[in-house]
Amino acid sequence: MVNQNQNMKKLLFILISTALFSVSFANRITEIKPTLNAKNVFLPVGKTGKTISLMELSTISLKDFEILTNRKMKVFDRLAFKAGQKKLRKGINHDGTISKKRLDFFFQKYYRGETGFHAGGFALGFFLLLIGVLIAYLINDDYKRNRVKWAWIGNAISLGILTIVSILVAQSVY
Repeated sequence: MVNQNQNMKKLLFILISTALFSVSFANRITEIKPTLNAKNVFLPVGKTGKTISLMELSTISLKDFEILTNRKMKVFDRLAFKAGQKKLRKGINHDGTISKKRLDFFFQKYYRGETGFHAGGFALGFFLLLIGVLIAYLINDDYKRNRVKWAWIGNAISLGILTIVSILVAQSVY
């Protein structure tokens, strides 16, 4: 009887430990991110609606680019174009894929909240008015500039709504 209880305890211990190990190892999910190929990423060029791939942009000659955009470049524009081409070539691997660091550099502002709508800043300005704008100025992080901008926008919208409501109330009273 004692031996059977010990066997049951060992079996229960093995089952519980197996369940814990299988759950802890099963939770590891690896995310596979697709790599972008420079030949497949197109950018608009000029006002004509033409597009050019990043690979072509990194190797195009200055004269061909001027023809494509239908615009003559000045000296400083040419220097900036050549410097930009050099940076772009460094960001493209030999197989045509875009290196992750360079991709993050170009798209970090949009995806990390440094540009675009900032809900927290808007809510601060909309609900707390000038106090919310002051709070947005006091918070120091990478999103401060965008937060302050949206706090001012929220403040302006809130003041506009309050002005319209007060005008309507004043007209209904008189």
